[in-house]
Amino acid sequence: MTSPHTHAHDHPHDHSHAHGTHDTAGTSTRKVTRTVRGMPASDGDGVKMLRVLGQPQLQNLDPFLMLDAFGSDSASDYIGGFPDHPHRGFETVTYMLAGRMQHKDNQGNSGDLGPGSVQWMTAGRGLIHSEMPLQESGRMAGFQLWVNLPAKDKMCAPRYQDIPADQVPVVKGDNGSIVNVLAGTYEGATGPINGVATQPSYLDVSLPAGKDFEFAVPEDHTVFAYVFEGEVVFGDDETMVKQSHLVVLSGGTLVKAHTHDEAGRFILLAGKPFKEPIVQHGPFVMNTVEEIRQAMMDYQAGKF
Repeated sequence: MTSPHTHAHDHPHDHSHAHGTHDTAGTSTRKVTRTVRGMPASDGDGVKMLRVLGQPQLQNLDPFLMLDAFGSDSASDYIGGFPDHPHRGFETVTYMLAGRMQHKDNQGNSGDLGPGSVQWMTAGRGLIHSEMPLQESGRMAGFQLWVNLPAKDKMCAPRYQDIPADQVPVVKGDNGSIVNVLAGTYEGATGPINGVATQPSYLDVSLPAGKDFEFAVPEDHTVFAYVFEGEVVFGDDETMVKQSHLVVLSGGTLVKAHTHDEAGRFILLAGKPFKEPIVQHGPFVMNTVEEIRQAMMDYQAGKF
């Protein structure tokens, strides 16, 4: 998927210094420091979505660059797909909730993404790929996340981790909670994604009404959550977060969430910030303007 915005940041957003509340066990619960609503957007060949991260209100959360949420029962909202487009300098993560997409690139790689599957693509020095629907009707829903690469890895060889749904651990709690573990470790279950510089955690959490959720995270990691069904309360400060809203969480070692009268579902992301300059021009994300110019020249010269 491509991104229309162009921006440069010498000092990336970093919300990891604000600290949560401490308890007697020496852990600190993260607080909500910001709430942002996803904005309607269109990308690729007219695909409709909500741009959650990578919008004017919240351009990035080091190391996370963009989050798009897509979901529609109308084929006209997704049928055009995402025709050939380039990437350099970061990773794209596609997580499907419903429907089927096919990925193809200019190096002969291809893969089918079905419900519950995840693809973690490290674009590295560059490739050209497409993501097209494998259906003409029915529901298509999921997320695409963009994750930065550190300067030392931006020109690495492209890499794919294509994970079918049956390889994603599902942890079912005694309280009726269901947690899909895409990356990181939750309740002893470790997600299938590995070898990623940001040391990410990526959980899909479903909570019935009136239930609790806790997750330990490294204190210095950037952490955010996006509620896509119902409503969920985060932190000891009892911040209610409604559907289609993202929350940025402060520094701390513990994420706490719970539901009241309504069930809720959210994705939770955590990753190690790089604290390096971010210079982005559409599908190229590098550290300097000169590196962006080089990416554009390499692309135009057919070097991807």
